[in-house]
Amino acid sequence: MGPRGLGPALACCLLLAFACGPVLGRVPHAQLEQQQQQGTREPPLDHAERDEEKHEKYSSRQEEEPPASRCFRCCDPGTPMYQAIPVPQINITILKGEKGDRGDRGVQGKYGKTGSVGARGHAGPKGQKGSMGAPGDRCKNHYAAFSVGRKKPLHSNDYYQTVIFDTEFVNLYGHFNMFTGKFYCYVPGIYFFSLNVHTWNQKETYLHIMKNGEEVVILYAQVSDRSIMQSQSLMLELQDQDEVWVRLFKGERENAIFSDEFDTYITFSGYLVKPATEP
Repeated sequence: MGPRGLGPALACCLLLAFACGPVLGRVPHAQLEQQQQQGTREPPLDHAERDEEKHEKYSSRQEEEPPASRCFRCCDPGTPMYQAIPVPQINITILKGEKGDRGDRGVQGKYGKTGSVGARGHAGPKGQKGSMGAPGDRCKNHYAAFSVGRKKPLHSNDYYQTVIFDTEFVNLYGHFNMFTGKFYCYVPGIYFFSLNVHTWNQKETYLHIMKNGEEVVILYAQVSDRSIMQSQSLMLELQDQDEVWVRLFKGERENAIFSDEFDTYITFSGYLVKPATEP
């Protein structure tokens, strides 16, 4: 290098030394703080004081909020890698369709268990008076009565004979059959019956009042030199279609009842005392 080149080089070195001198002679700030701390170092703390100081140090750091302009590296722990994207909201009322047709009715379900009887409610207000009803049927009274007679005498035979009557005094509703000589019950209840005959001289009188083929009472008169009037009466409780009549005993003995065409000596009567329908 010639003399001409040496001069500018020295000038450059001087300028560089002048510019970098203060920078090279400056002590770093961290080193300066360390030297000051070493100069003013306090006595060492015990184990409990160090833990308390460490707790206050870290707790104060957690309370401090990071500056808004702080930058994060992708490798730092707890750093969000991606920004949260809000979930899109769909207005569902826009997607609602038209109302459909009504469906068919379903099958009826099973009946539930019967609940307990509730308490009796309060009595309601008195209702209005109803209208008058239609007139009822006329009161029906039940009657039954008959009275018949015989004008011909009758002698016994080798069989039982039903006494047939030829004279009708009263026969209400025809309950007494003049052909069969029997009374037929059409109104159940309690009846009164009466039989009157005239005996024959020197003959026995032997009759029964019958009910449905059974002997109920007897009318009897012994043999006598004179004839007399003989009677028998009773009350019977009859059911529907029961039969009552007079029977002459068969001819084991001389048995007869007297009468003639001019007078009626033999009579049979009966009537209803109390129907069964009445209390």
